Amino acid sequence: MQHSPGFLKLVEDAKSRVRELSIPDYLAWRGSGRQHILIDTREESEWASGRIPGAIHICKGVIERDIERIVPDHAATLVLYCGGGYRSALAADNLQKMGYSNVLSLAGGWRDWVERGLPVEK
Repeated sequence: MQHSPGFLKLVEDAKSRVRELSIPDYLAWRGSGRQHILIDTREESEWASGRIPGAIHICKGVIERDIERIVPDHAATLVLYCGGGYRSALAADNLQKMGYSNVLSLAGGWRDWVERGLPVEK
């Protein structure tokens, strides 16, 4: 997907403050039983077409509004993903600004997950 220069600048700025987690590292985390909440930040139509097993859906458009009701623990480990890792980085940056201390963005997002042939839910 071609992104505009302004959007890419915002994403790079957010990524300078956000920790990213690779899919292999995430799989190792999950396999070890590490406690976390996996959040799909994509739009409703994207969520409906398929998602990473175990994810909850809070789209980027409402995550700042709804996160404290859904995940009141600001110390919880949150792993966010989107289509390619850009929107999730922006959302992760905002959650950190809201006081969430353990937020990560899944590098490569949904596209990388699917390209690796990993399981999906529908």
